[in-house]
Amino acid sequence: MLRGSLGPVATAALADGAAGLRAFTLEVGRPVKPMLAAAAPSIEDAFGKLDGEAAVEWKLDGVRAQVHVSGGDVRVFTRTLDEITERLPEVVAAVRELPVRDAVLDGELIALRPDGRPHPFQVTGARTATRTAKDAEPVPLTLYLFDVLHLDGADLLDAPGAERNAALARIVPEHLRMPRLVTADPAAAKAMFDEAVARGHEGVVVKSLDTPYTAGRRGAGWIKVKPRHTLDLVVLAVEWGHGRRSGLLSNLHLGARDPESGGFVMLGKTFKGLTDELLAWQTRTLRDLAVREDDWTVHVRPELVVEIAFDGVQHSTRYPGGIALRFARVLRYRPDKSAAEADTIDTVRAVAPVMD
Repeated sequence: MLRGSLGPVATAALADGAAGLRAFTLEVGRPVKPMLAAAAPSIEDAFGKLDGEAAVEWKLDGVRAQVHVSGGDVRVFTRTLDEITERLPEVVAAVRELPVRDAVLDGELIALRPDGRPHPFQVTGARTATRTAKDAEPVPLTLYLFDVLHLDGADLLDAPGAERNAALARIVPEHLRMPRLVTADPAAAKAMFDEAVARGHEGVVVKSLDTPYTAGRRGAGWIKVKPRHTLDLVVLAVEWGHGRRSGLLSNLHLGARDPESGGFVMLGKTFKGLTDELLAWQTRTLRDLAVREDDWTVHVRPELVVEIAFDGVQHSTRYPGGIALRFARVLRYRPDKSAAEADTIDTVRAVAPVMD
């Protein structure tokens, strides 16, 4: 491999070994990939992966923001390293008030309603993805900062999480910091989780106090926990798979019972959570239930019940019921249940609040 094709870190290591790596520092104004979080199904599972005390922070359904400060210059980058500074004058103004000479900060941008609950993600995304039309009143974004990678000449990537947070607290006022609780008690962490969800947010991130900032990687020291809702739904149709799933029926069309019409209301599709064994079983079973098919889709008698996990419900113009499941995935089939025992559309709306 040619040295010119390597990244700067690899080039430094190849040229000068450990000394070259020590000379390689974070450059203010040049974004790096953000640290990502692993996932756990519950607070207890998350704490089981960490030792002792941990920090519990709200997880927002917003846009990741990496903020670079150099003197009076502020630049804001997305998780894909795109610069969006010109679209965020209110964020730039807030950051300029911080008592720092130069810094690299990590956080989240989100559009909030007057009552503090989040707008739909599309509102936040519209502010960061495109310039606001001149005749439109932009919805303001709120910045929540939760980490610091560099501060006044010192790189903090390798510092433990507790040290980085202490540095963040010294320079960022509380209203600009992500709500955070440090505890060794899973019950206290669960209360923090319940509060975040009650306020309309996604859940929490449980963070080790010792972990460094692993830019661009899914660090074991950050673990996200989101509520898992489940429903028993009916398979209405299924699409043929692609790639390694060619020849198998894969993408399920999911429906809830409609007590008024006696029919079913489609809530979305999923091919997630299916093992090879389940794929083979559902291909055989659904072919036996087929009533018609085209090149892509096999429509079936609405008899097979499947237990689905999902993260929430959102409004949708794609489906007649006007709602769709978010991040639906298969847990198991329920051959012990008839379609008449499947959950209703009213149950779906009651299980999880519908996001606008």
